[in-house]
Amino acid sequence: MKPNTMSALEKSKPEEGLWMVQAPVPEIGPDDVLIRINRTGICGTDIHIWNWDDWARSTVPVPMITGHEFAGEIVEIGKDVDGLHIGQRCSGEGHLIGHDSRQSRAGKFHLDPGTRGIGVNEQGAFAEYLRLPAFNVVPLPDDIPDEIGAILDPLGNAVHTALSFDLLGEDVLITGAGPIGIMAAAVARHAGARNVVITDINPDRLKLAAHVVPTVHTVDVSKEDLHDVIPKLGMTQGFDVGLEMSGNQAALDQMIEALVMGGKIALLGIPPGKSPVDWSRIVFKAITLKGVYGREMFETWYKMIAMLQNGLDVSRVITHTFDVSDFALGFEAMKSGRSGKVVLNWR
Repeated sequence: MKPNTMSALEKSKPEEGLWMVQAPVPEIGPDDVLIRINRTGICGTDIHIWNWDDWARSTVPVPMITGHEFAGEIVEIGKDVDGLHIGQRCSGEGHLIGHDSRQSRAGKFHLDPGTRGIGVNEQGAFAEYLRLPAFNVVPLPDDIPDEIGAILDPLGNAVHTALSFDLLGEDVLITGAGPIGIMAAAVARHAGARNVVITDINPDRLKLAAHVVPTVHTVDVSKEDLHDVIPKLGMTQGFDVGLEMSGNQAALDQMIEALVMGGKIALLGIPPGKSPVDWSRIVFKAITLKGVYGREMFETWYKMIAMLQNGLDVSRVITHTFDVSDFALGFEAMKSGRSGKVVLNWR
């Protein structure tokens, strides 16, 4: 029998921090499931909410249970739900969509303009229990542990970005060695890229990138010129594909200059505010730009689970694990800039 209340991490006040509270266990509807949470990952979005920056203040209603990266098991099923069962291990898509838009009716669910996010617009996964539409549930195979299940959401960002363009035999440049950039490097190598180069100015993150993906070439652009790397790796023109993960304008400018004529760029990083762009360089180099938001529903999930079952290993990107009672230490580790993914244990 489920309890009436649960522990949850909540943005209770419009100020810096999160608070552990007792909240009602969600009641599910006929098309929902109730998930008992085992593991959660801390996301950059959660850091924005913790810090209560301009984006968070304008986006997140208070009070709000935060968190959207999770793994758990189904403990209750709505009366109209088929194909799932109690006790089933799962993760889930944290973007909640409508079904009436042109995009959704065409099956392009990830492009639904009415998308809402758990832990941002709806009560989230930093809790002992989460209500989720059955449509959003992604069952976890037995050979994918909860720790990896809890980071499938950001891995999905990496997979969606990396697989935006054909990578087989291509030379790939990744700007930004945060956890998603590092996982994108692992995906690019797994997908058959020839050279994979990842850049940053944070030596700890570059060291982690080399630890997670030993075959990646790391470049500290504060000390090394990216153009010197191209001939060292046997490239004659430059990189074929760019994956921009940093949200840094200088990194994007470097990427544009380092790409071949006709190169392709997938953009996941979000620059703060407006940024000046030399559009003439993009036009004259015939560069293709693709903005990436979230994951393709549900093709990205199928792809990344298949790759994990076929040898993709991102486990070392998890650098810290804490009991949820020590959540403040987890957020401190994430904010330090010296961590990979941080996972909280809920049971």
